[in-house]
Amino acid sequence: MTAAAPDPDRLLRTLLDDVRAGTRSVDDAVRAMRSLPTAAAHLDVATVDHDRAQRCGLPEVVFGEGKRPGDAAAIAAEIHARAGRVLLTRVGHDHFAAVRERLPTAEFHERARCVTVENARPPEAGLVAVVCAGTADLPVAEEAAVTARFAGSRVVTFRDIGVAGLHRLFNRLAEIRAANAIVAVAGMEGALPSVLAGLVDRPVIAVPTSIGYGASFGGLTALLAMLNSCAAGVAVVNIDNGFGAGYLAARINSRTASPTPQL
Repeated sequence: MTAAAPDPDRLLRTLLDDVRAGTRSVDDAVRAMRSLPTAAAHLDVATVDHDRAQRCGLPEVVFGEGKRPGDAAAIAAEIHARAGRVLLTRVGHDHFAAVRERLPTAEFHERARCVTVENARPPEAGLVAVVCAGTADLPVAEEAAVTARFAGSRVVTFRDIGVAGLHRLFNRLAEIRAANAIVAVAGMEGALPSVLAGLVDRPVIAVPTSIGYGASFGGLTALLAMLNSCAAGVAVVNIDNGFGAGYLAARINSRTASPTPQL
């Protein structure tokens, strides 16, 4: 049997009551607060971090791959009960069905392999551009877009404008330049982020995908190309990590967002 975790709110109230009653000094209370437990829920299969939103600005996100649908749904329901919203990534139809049984308003973003449940969507601010090299890269690009939007960013996705036809990229360049952060998603030789970074004055977050023929080595070729970019202003996340790119872009956007640009 799992022991119940101490209630951080109750402990904090006790500290404040002691200070008000004069039985504990302010300095003593400050020292005690440093050792207060964080808010967490202990499920059979997970320990849910309920303090994540306060620390990082976004509730804990559920990575669905490798989790049983019922387990992912239980974790999602616990997060939603406290935060009023939850994002699940790398999930399929079985996960979605299990989540929807507990949270009927769940929305399945099939191409992105994500599920979102939101009591109320936060107002979208600023602009994140998700630039996708090819149609085969769209699942990763859509994962980035769903994540950034869930985190409160306005998102515009530019599809199938990779370097094999540079005119397609140039035709959309003015719109892309309006963004506060750019996510560039590409497989094959992974050249798109380098080209973009040489044309814009915004941070470019490069996402290598596992799309490509044999010598792409499941995205390793694109990853190494992006890591070795000669263009400045490029940061690289892991292969197929659309979530990580979308999250980072949203954090950048949230620190720099001005009134939403009109495209």
